Amino acid sequence: MTEKNSKPNPSAGPGGGDPGNGRSGPARKPKGLGGVLLIMTLLLALFVMISRTGVQTEATVYDFYRHLFGGSIEATSWEDGRVLAQVRSDQDGRLEKIEVALDRATEADGRLIQRLLPFGGRLDARTFQRQVGEFQRQVEAGSIGVTQAIFVTEMPARQEPRPGEDPTQPPAPTGSPRSYAIAIADDGKGDGEKLYRLEAGGSEANLLTLRQALESRGVPIEDRSIARDRRTLRIERPNTALLYFVGTIGPWLLILAVVWFFIIRQMRAPGGSGGVLAFGRSRAALYTKENRTNVTFDDVAGIEEAKDELREIIEFLKNPGKFAKLGGNIPRGVLLVGSPGCGKTLLAKAIAGEAEVPFFSISGSDFVEMFVGVGASRVRDLFKQARENSPCIVFLDEIDAVGRKRGTGMGGGHDEREQTLNAILVEMDGFDSDKGTILVAATNRPDVLDPALLRPGRFDRQVVIDMPDVKGREQILRVHCRKIKLRPGAELERIARATPGFSGAELAALVNEAAILAAMRNQEWVDVADLEEARDRVRFGREKRSRVMEESDVRVTAYHEAGHALVATLIPGQDPIHKVTIVSRGMALGLTMSLPERDDYHHRKSKLLGMIAMAYGGRIAEELVYGEVSAGAQNDIQQATNLAKIMVCELGMSDIVGPLNYTAPRESNFLGREFSIASDIAEDTLSLINKEIRRICDEQYERARDLLASNRRQLDTIAESLLKYETLNGDELAVVIRGDDLDAWRASRKRNEQPKPKPLAAQGDEVSDGDVGLSGAEGLAHP
Repeated sequence: MTEKNSKPNPSAGPGGGDPGNGRSGPARKPKGLGGVLLIMTLLLALFVMISRTGVQTEATVYDFYRHLFGGSIEATSWEDGRVLAQVRSDQDGRLEKIEVALDRATEADGRLIQRLLPFGGRLDARTFQRQVGEFQRQVEAGSIGVTQAIFVTEMPARQEPRPGEDPTQPPAPTGSPRSYAIAIADDGKGDGEKLYRLEAGGSEANLLTLRQALESRGVPIEDRSIARDRRTLRIERPNTALLYFVGTIGPWLLILAVVWFFIIRQMRAPGGSGGVLAFGRSRAALYTKENRTNVTFDDVAGIEEAKDELREIIEFLKNPGKFAKLGGNIPRGVLLVGSPGCGKTLLAKAIAGEAEVPFFSISGSDFVEMFVGVGASRVRDLFKQARENSPCIVFLDEIDAVGRKRGTGMGGGHDEREQTLNAILVEMDGFDSDKGTILVAATNRPDVLDPALLRPGRFDRQVVIDMPDVKGREQILRVHCRKIKLRPGAELERIARATPGFSGAELAALVNEAAILAAMRNQEWVDVADLEEARDRVRFGREKRSRVMEESDVRVTAYHEAGHALVATLIPGQDPIHKVTIVSRGMALGLTMSLPERDDYHHRKSKLLGMIAMAYGGRIAEELVYGEVSAGAQNDIQQATNLAKIMVCELGMSDIVGPLNYTAPRESNFLGREFSIASDIAEDTLSLINKEIRRICDEQYERARDLLASNRRQLDTIAESLLKYETLNGDELAVVIRGDDLDAWRASRKRNEQPKPKPLAAQGDEVSDGDVGLSGAEGLAHP
């Protein structure tokens, strides 16, 4: 028993509830039954209509000529090698349909009929009857251009063919023939070509003179003889479509319709869009002018050259005529190459936001499925959709998922990835490729892509997106700082110089982390200090002040970091120290960060040697103070050894080994491509390389030892300051090395940073406090 005021079940639909669960309302019909009945009704009505249609007649080629040249054909069409025409009857003027089978015509007649079909039998109003001379004068004057001429001889035909005579052949010439000409010509008025009929006017000489004039101009000429009266071979064909449908096709269609609505639709429902029958459908997301990404080139910074190249692609699509008039073709593909996080996908979103054409976006992994052939099918479906929306852009993210080199021995000849790659290659530049589709792909592993994919004609351009420099990082920070509440006057240039090697994604994470940090501190603004703390969190991790360490371990860490900092300060040409801390971050117990003052694209030998000595500074400081070493220098030793290997084997910075490259690329089916020492090096050379690496490391180790031993007092001072303050920036480190009182210096600096009222005469002047130990591009951190 139901309640009177109970609400209807929302799952029952607008028709009310299901009686099976106690709800009131009428029962719903089985899903899909109405659709089955509707389809069957429409099919039955269609075939009944077909069964009652009139009978078509099959005409000869010459009968078709007679109607065409006589102007009695109203419309023509082409279907399966047959010409369908609507002919107006000579007796009562009603329309009837005729068919002309071209397989029963000669090759010449077939070509001629196809040439005449576009005109549909419609003659121009001016038939030039008895005006052949005027038409000839216009041809000779060049005011009318003739592309095809047919000289027709029309003769009276017998009503019945003679015994043994083929009725489909042209009649024998009997009686008095009549001649005229049919011309396909353009009168130059902009209406295109028309069909003209030129009567002889009782004089065959006029047509002969016209023929000579047309032959002199190279106009193709055909001669045809046709019957003057109807001479049509009619074949009465009874329409058995309804009987055939009811007896054979009808039951099968009914079974298929029932299976479709009751089984297949139920299988599709749980899987959402597509279901089990849509494995081969593309999963690309379509963006149009109405459905945009809301990202433009104004939201992309630090990669101006890449933006300029892609603006050309958009200009190609917006104004193709601008380039076509000079013979330029639109590029087929653009490959975005860059390190992870440098902005490849963001740049693609900007293209989708800027381009006024459809934009398809899909990932390379969307082509890979457990079923064989699905990837290639999805590629074909994707490019089919692209051709239907041409011109358009297709963005394929992480193309290395399906574009790896073929023949690696993984999967055999029927590897699913290879089949997908073959489909992509054919669609980009094959027999059926569409020039209106531009493929934009992104990858951070161009070395593993198949060479056939990278060749011109498929990917005509490779846009390399580098890590941003100082200016680019500042622009990126300004773009991301639009979304946060930044303190007015915050020096983003300082943060840009203090974030060497940061990608665009890392800078976005830095700004977001700074906003979270400021909100946790209940601040009204995001300040530079928040951005600096966020930088350290993004690169090295959160401070672990809760980690409990013994006093002896803390002192070892302090001397370790003091050794790094002091060696870097004493060796000329090294990057200035930015920060030294013994506060644990990530996996490191302490950090020494050095930042160059500018972008350094040429790493000189002296600087690399100094970096090796700096890496050994922490281990040597422990050895000098405690007489033994610890395991904390593991990463330092690895870093120093790798630098020495690169100097000897790749950069040719060894006088003994010489300027030779002893590294070779090694490919792995699973790990891709990696670099190592070549395997074909002689044992003597390999021994010499190892000796040189050992010599470089030993010399810099002794160099760092001598510096620390001769400056032991400064080493102890830095270590004691770290134990007291935990963190020192570059300026504070210089104060400690000079032996000044750090507390007094900090107090003085704090007083100087407080804003002071300016004199009236100097209110228009601007005073710059300068930077405080933040500079450079590519940094080096020593745990």
